[in-house]
Amino acid sequence: MSGQDQFKQQMDELGAGFDAESQGMNERWGADTEELYAARGLGGRIGFGHHPALLVIDMAIAFNDPAYKVGGDQTPTVEAIAELLPVAREHQVPIFFFTTAYHPDGRDAGAFGKKVPALLELQLGDRGVEIDPRLAPADDEIVITKKYASCFFQTNLPSLLVTEGIDTIILTGCSTSGCVRAGAIDGVSHGYRVIVPRECVSDRAEGPHWANLFDIDAKYGDVMPLAETIDHVRGLSSDPRARVTAAAAAR
Repeated sequence: MSGQDQFKQQMDELGAGFDAESQGMNERWGADTEELYAARGLGGRIGFGHHPALLVIDMAIAFNDPAYKVGGDQTPTVEAIAELLPVAREHQVPIFFFTTAYHPDGRDAGAFGKKVPALLELQLGDRGVEIDPRLAPADDEIVITKKYASCFFQTNLPSLLVTEGIDTIILTGCSTSGCVRAGAIDGVSHGYRVIVPRECVSDRAEGPHWANLFDIDAKYGDVMPLAETIDHVRGLSSDPRARVTAAAAAR
């Protein structure tokens, strides 16, 4: 067995047998890890701020279609995000969608395209890079095309978040180990509280999915059930301007 195959097997074993409904994120890795992280102050809660934005990352047709090399059947995740979207819209939470797409020659993919050639299937203008119609953006919602993992890197997202007075980002989409994780790291690096509803993110394999949720929860944001996220959004002030004012005052 090659080293790469051994690594894949280890990742699959890490994800096997985990019941998210009955186990906490730390429990998956054993008592020793849980005690070590607690002793070192890792895994604390940051919570929501006053004015969140919802980010829907790479839920394009290609990523939800196994016919594409980058794709897979992510129906449970699609359904979970579809449950969150109308709640966010009802409470006037800004929503930003992201898709990844490249020119046919792939030059704008840089080293990322060399590392992951399957990405070059994602071509500008192709139906596969359109947002999955089950999660169709409203007419006034912005779809941002990115080239790399992070939704922050070389996009206008940072400017949009500042303009909206956002203090919290709710990350959804795929993949947990790639673009979601990258968004979480860049999000906290830009000074935002990061929330990840665990049912609203997915990956190609269980091991990387749970390992990265654990790491995000330990260091970069709060991973929580979708129901808890929805409850919080429903409890927001009905006046977005008041939320912006409160977010600014808390900085």
